[in-house]
Amino acid sequence: MLELMRAGGWLMLPILACSVIAMAIVMERLWTLRRRRVMPEGLVTKIREWHCRAQLTEERLVKVRDGSPLGRILTAGLVNREYSREVMKEAIHDTGRQVVAELERYINALGTIAAVTPLLGLLGTVIGMIEVFGVIMEAGVGNPGVLAGGISKALITTAAGLSVAIPALMFHRYFNGKVDKLTIGMEEQALKLVEIIKGERAEDGVK
Repeated sequence: MLELMRAGGWLMLPILACSVIAMAIVMERLWTLRRRRVMPEGLVTKIREWHCRAQLTEERLVKVRDGSPLGRILTAGLVNREYSREVMKEAIHDTGRQVVAELERYINALGTIAAVTPLLGLLGTVIGMIEVFGVIMEAGVGNPGVLAGGISKALITTAAGLSVAIPALMFHRYFNGKVDKLTIGMEEQALKLVEIIKGERAEDGVK
C-alpha cells in the first residue's frame, strides 16, 4: 500500500483523504437513516391513544419530539392541535423541511467526493504523462525503465480516483433515494395524524 502511495505521487494523499471522508460519511448515514430510527413503528397509533384518553401531556410530547425525526414532525403539529387544520399542517411542513435537511446532511459532500476524485486521478494521469514526455525529450525512448515511473504514476492515480469515486457515487444515489422514501413516509404519517386529531379519519389502517 505504501509503495502504491509513493508510486502514485503526492496526488494520492488527497485521494486517500477523500476515501477516508467518504467511508466515514457512508457509515454515519447508514446508521442515521435506519428506518426504525427515523420512523418508529406504531408512533401515530400511540399518539392517537393518548389523544383519545386526553393523556397528551407535555412530558410525553417532549419524549416523542426527542425520540425520532418523525416524532419531531408530529410534535410540531400536536403543539398546534388547538388551532385549525391549516395551522397544524403549516407547522408540520416547516419542521419537516428542517428534518429533511438534517437527513440529507453530508450527502452532498459524498456527491462532491464522487465528482472530484476522478478529476484528481485524471490530474495525476496528466502529470505522469508530462513527466514521461520530459524523460523522452532528455533521454529518448531507448530505456523503457526510465519511462515506467511516469506511466505508473498516471495509471495508479487514475485507478485510485475511480476506486473512490464509483462507490461514493453509488452510495450518494442510494442515500438520496432513501431520504426521498423516508420523506414520503413521514408526510403520510403526519397527514394521518392531522386527520385523526381533527376527527376526519378512522382508526383503521393507522400504524
